[in-house]
Amino acid sequence: MRPSRGGHRAAPGLSNHTAAEPGSRRVRSHGVHVRTGDSLTGVTRPLDDRTDRLIAAALIGDGRSTLKSLAEATGLSVSAVQARVRRLETDGIIRGYTAIIAPEAIGLPLAALVSITPLDPAGEYDIPERLRELTEIEACHSVAGEDSFVLFVRVPSPTALEALIREIRKRANVSTRTTVVLQTFFEGRAHPVTEEDRAAR
Repeated sequence: MRPSRGGHRAAPGLSNHTAAEPGSRRVRSHGVHVRTGDSLTGVTRPLDDRTDRLIAAALIGDGRSTLKSLAEATGLSVSAVQARVRRLETDGIIRGYTAIIAPEAIGLPLAALVSITPLDPAGEYDIPERLRELTEIEACHSVAGEDSFVLFVRVPSPTALEALIREIRKRANVSTRTTVVLQTFFEGRAHPVTEEDRAAR
């Protein structure tokens, strides 16, 4: 669901799990073309070009931006913008396009951060793989400090959270420390455009 050429926008994905991830296999899901793939690595270069940063910032603000609108924002031709977008995808800078769904609308109003520490330090390195199939886990971060990993999870209820924690402990052989999220004021604030870029516009 990369930016379309004309004034029409590409159809958004159905959820975070239907993101089109560049460089992976194309499949069809519910009539929407998506790509499968789960690696968050593979960036081959820094985002150090001003025009590329403007394109990235525009797509962060609206993932359904058209190539025409991106061309207007950067002063380039549509074909030049299209080539840059494809290169950003190929280089792993743009990892995919997705819809952001209100979690309450799909029955997942409760969010929590679950910090985990392996009971056996020798088994730490395969913990992400052991937990990958638990769809309630939206993100798994390796961290420095007292804990080894921090998970961001969404569940329907406190009872479901309790059951998920038990399953995490069982699968990964870990101790857990849970913080329930009361309210999220902002998130996902990537800022590729610098103050110098803004001043040059």
